[in-house]
Amino acid sequence: MPTPRPSVGRTVHYVSHGTPPRGDGSQAFPPACRAAVVTETDPDDPGRVGLAVLNPTGQFFHPLAAGGSVHAEADTGLGGSWHWPERVA
Repeated sequence: MPTPRPSVGRTVHYVSHGTPPRGDGSQAFPPACRAAVVTETDPDDPGRVGLAVLNPTGQFFHPLAAGGSVHAEADTGLGGSWHWPERVA
């Protein structure tokens, strides 16, 4: 079954960047999976989308026009990427 193409209004997961690494390599806040809604899509690149990210402390927007778009990643732990939600049994 092929991977579905993202469309406006679909719910995806966004992986936050987390805080910058400290000198010892640790982070105050590591990358985390957040709920997001696709707000726009790039007709030339199906993996590139604009998102409205829903964080526990507020919303964050990644619009296509401002270069803040987000790309799909097979590695779901990469900060600054999105992926389809995992299926839960």
